Amino acid sequence: MNILQVNKFHYLRGGSERVYFGTADILEKHGHTVKFFSMSHPENIPCETSKYFMPDVDLNTDDGNPMSQLKIAFRILYSFEAKKRISRMLDQYPADIAHLHNIHHQISPSILHELRSRKIPIVMTLHDYKMVCGSYSLMADEKVCEDCNGGRYFSAIRKRCIKNSRTKSVLAAVEMYLHHTLLDIYGAVDVFISPSLFLKNKLQEMGFKKPIIHLSNFVMNFEDVRSEPEGNGSRKEKSLVYFGRLSPEKGLFTLMKAVKILQTKEGIRIKVKIIGEGPLKNVLKKNAEELNHVQFFGYMRGQSLYHEIKKSTVVVLPSEWYENNPISVLEAFALGKPVIGARIGGIPELVQNNVTGLTFESGNVDDLVEKITAMLESSDRIIHMGENARLFVERELNAEKYYQELMKIYQSVIRKNR
Repeated sequence: MNILQVNKFHYLRGGSERVYFGTADILEKHGHTVKFFSMSHPENIPCETSKYFMPDVDLNTDDGNPMSQLKIAFRILYSFEAKKRISRMLDQYPADIAHLHNIHHQISPSILHELRSRKIPIVMTLHDYKMVCGSYSLMADEKVCEDCNGGRYFSAIRKRCIKNSRTKSVLAAVEMYLHHTLLDIYGAVDVFISPSLFLKNKLQEMGFKKPIIHLSNFVMNFEDVRSEPEGNGSRKEKSLVYFGRLSPEKGLFTLMKAVKILQTKEGIRIKVKIIGEGPLKNVLKKNAEELNHVQFFGYMRGQSLYHEIKKSTVVVLPSEWYENNPISVLEAFALGKPVIGARIGGIPELVQNNVTGLTFESGNVDDLVEKITAMLESSDRIIHMGENARLFVERELNAEKYYQELMKIYQSVIRKNR
C-alpha cells in the first residue's frame, strides 16, 4: 500500500512527531511504501519528497512588516501553495491513503481539498484540541477553559488566548469559523483517530460531530527502551524525574511546592531531576535555589534520556491541562517506572491507581505530597508497580497491536471510498 504521512514538522520536536515517525516506521516494516509531506526545516530528517515541502516559517516572530504578516495570515487560513505542492507531489507519488497528523498553520487544511479531489481516503490523528479550540490546548490565562464550547470561537478574542495578542487571537477565531463553520473543510476527513478516550469524548461534548475512533499511542522504539531498570525502589536514595516541556500547563510549580514541603516539613531526602526546555526554565531554576538536590538537564532524547529515567525511582507528570495520551508515560512504563500523574485529561487512562502508579488531584500540592510520600515509603510497591507498568505496555501498547488496529481503520476507509 502507498501511504502518505503528513505533519507540519519533519523532525523530532514533540510527542506528535514521535507518533508520525513511529507510524511510518511500523508501516514500512510491514512492507508498505510511505511518503511524507511536511515543512522544510534545518533539523528535518532527510526524505525523498522533501523538495515538495512547504517553505519554513516561524510563526512566533514578528518582523514588523505588514505584508509578510498578511502573507502568514493567508497561509494559516488557506494555503494555495500547500495545495499546489502536494498536488505536484501526488502526481509523482500517488497515494492509496493519506494519514494526517498536525497540519494547522504551517501547512493549513487546504490540502484536504486536493486529496479529496483525487478521491484519496483520509484519516487524521488528533494530537490536541484544535478541532474545537483556536489555541489547541483548551487553556486561557494558564487555566483550563472551555469557552469555545459549541462553536463560540469569538471567546478567543475576548480572552486573548493566542500569546495574549488580540491580533493573533482574532486570526485564530477567523480561522476556526472559516474552517469549521463556513467551509466545513474537515468534513473531507473520513475518520479521525483519537489516542485517548478523554480527547474523543471532550471533542464530542464540545460539538465536534465527525467520526472518531479511539486508538492509543504505542511505544515506538520498544526494543531500545525496554530493559531492566538501573534504579529501583530498593536504592537508599530516592529520586523523582519529570521529562517534557517546561511550560505553565505542565504543573511544575505545583511539583516544586510539593518538593519543598517534602524536604522541609516532612524531612524526606529526595532528589528531583527536571529534563527538558521551555519558557519557564529560568523561573524554575530560580525557584529551585531554595531547595536541595534539584537538577536541570536541558533537552535530552534517546539513550541519554532513558539512562536518566532508569536511574530514577519514579516519574512524575503533574499536568494542569487536558493531556491527551502522553508518550512520556508510555516510555516511563516501558522502562519499568511507575508514574505519579495528575488526575486530568487522558492520564488516568494510562496511570491505573495502585497498579501502574498513583494519581493525584491536578494542582493540589497536598495531594501530590501525600502520593509521593506513599510511593516512596515502600520499595516493594515501587518495584511491583514498575513491573505492572512494563507488562501493560508490552501487552496492550506494543507496535504490532497498533499496526493491526491501524490497518483495520485504513481498510475500512478505503472500502468506503470505492
